[in-house]
Amino acid sequence: MIKKCSGGPTKPEIIAISLLKLQLQSTDTMADIGCGSGAVTIEAAKIAQHIYAIDHRSTAISTSEYNLKECGIKNVTLIEDEASIALEGMKIDCAFIGGTRQIEDSINASIKAGAKRIVVNAVRIETVAKTIQYMNSLNIFTEAVHVSISKSYALEGETMFKPYNPVYIVTAATGGT
Repeated sequence: MIKKCSGGPTKPEIIAISLLKLQLQSTDTMADIGCGSGAVTIEAAKIAQHIYAIDHRSTAISTSEYNLKECGIKNVTLIEDEASIALEGMKIDCAFIGGTRQIEDSINASIKAGAKRIVVNAVRIETVAKTIQYMNSLNIFTEAVHVSISKSYALEGETMFKPYNPVYIVTAATGGT
């Protein structure tokens, strides 16, 4: 069981769709920006060669560290910093952005680090609009997908579905090197 962190963890179904949209490969080096609990990092690390899990919050880094250890994941470097600083001088193939605090800076840092593919998860419509508008200004926007998932649970001997908060998955292809 993944230890929680504020704002997460990202639900497994959303992680599956996000990683599919990211087109993660076994040879990829990925940045997980706004890694939170490390839930996305853990699943991505099962596919990618290496993950840089980045978050500016010390509580997120310590939670991710705990969860990575519990899951036996070793191909991850944890970095406590802003993405724009953490990615300086790095080379990555793709970026997952789950922390949308400084979305434009995170997108720019990902592109500068060589990300060919970027996926942003957001729950606020303002963040989605800002992300799409910014990606369009860079001519990298690919698509946005609105995902709404409900999960079954028992209610008086029968089954009912309880919805999760909807998530928007925004993708970009940079044509990077």
